[in-house]
Amino acid sequence: MNNSLIIKPINASETWPIRQKVMYPNMDIEAVKLPHDHQGLHLGLFKAVSNKIIGIVSIFIDHNELQFRKLAVLENEQGLGYGSYLLRYVFEYAQSQQVQRVWCNARLKKSKFYQQFGMISTDNHYKKNNIDFVIMEKYLE
Repeated sequence: MNNSLIIKPINASETWPIRQKVMYPNMDIEAVKLPHDHQGLHLGLFKAVSNKIIGIVSIFIDHNELQFRKLAVLENEQGLGYGSYLLRYVFEYAQSQQVQRVWCNARLKKSKFYQQFGMISTDNHYKKNNIDFVIMEKYLE
């Protein structure tokens, strides 16, 4: 799979259409912009043949912690392992940056996906935009 896929840095603005389409289709594009987008590392997952962006994730490092946000794969590309490919990259990047903790605000209904990568649900649950979230984390060695 990895010969046909490329992960590379993109501008925050390139993430917004995919965030909106996949995560918040009934909301305005302004709703998917993060206050600190300018401080993040934004990655796009591209199909090498078409150079078409099919997935995104945004990474924010603060001291010894890496938070990934807005991991999304286009709906017609889901179920093919692309989200897993992006998340594995996030963990590899975290190790290269020698952070101790990787965490995210996971949609509760997606928590099993993150558990496959050793992430554990915390006791921090909340609701935003009528969506249930849980903070999930993984400590790296």
